Amino acid sequence: MKTVEREKLWEDYQKNPSAKLREQIIIEYAPLVKVVAGRLSMYLGYNVEYEDLVSYGIFGLIDAIDKFDLNKDVKFETYASLRIRGSILDQIRKMDWIPRTVRQKRKKIEEAIRQIETKTGKNATDEEIAKELGIAESELNEWQVQLNVTNVVSLNEFLEQGGEPVMDAKNNSHFVQPEDSIQEEELKKVLKESMELLTEKEKKVILLYYYEDLTLKEISNILEVSESRVSQLHTKALSKMRKKMGNYMGLLVD
Repeated sequence: MKTVEREKLWEDYQKNPSAKLREQIIIEYAPLVKVVAGRLSMYLGYNVEYEDLVSYGIFGLIDAIDKFDLNKDVKFETYASLRIRGSILDQIRKMDWIPRTVRQKRKKIEEAIRQIETKTGKNATDEEIAKELGIAESELNEWQVQLNVTNVVSLNEFLEQGGEPVMDAKNNSHFVQPEDSIQEEELKKVLKESMELLTEKEKKVILLYYYEDLTLKEISNILEVSESRVSQLHTKALSKMRKKMGNYMGLLVD
């Protein structure tokens, strides 16, 4: 459907929000659900079926359609993407799907990093972490890939707290409420400080994935490293960021 046709569909729906027009909009934007679900499935992998992610995302799309205001200066695709992703992550959190073994590995890695950095005063390397844990680097890499599953849910939750367009503020105002503005500024400050803990490559992975919406493959091409290396950089970056972000990434606190 062309842009002009989409605009006409929205205008018709706003004048007459019938079930038939609503269904047309759902069908029109269903591919957006698949895109968002596809990106999340790269990290969630075997833990959650792709089809389940799509079905969770559809609820987010419907919610976005019901709450979207055509008069606001926000593109529907932008607003809906956040609602879809939020709906998927909400359902995943309710499932309590993160295996206990993965949680235990995360704690062991974080404790190893803390011990190493207390002794050396420097960022811990993979070699040092593996030695502290008494495992091979290859096994540590496998642990880090598994941790990506938990990390992606956590940082997305954090970013959504300060990044979602306000469509239903009090009195239908175009302006963010003062208390929301203060919280958003605090979130931005914490995020900025946490990014300063990262190496240049780790920063690039976070920025390219969360802000530029690139896939693992696209990021690996830009950085000229393997996809598994990108996955490792992602895990290491979020482990460091958790130190600064603390309770803002509370999803992972047992």
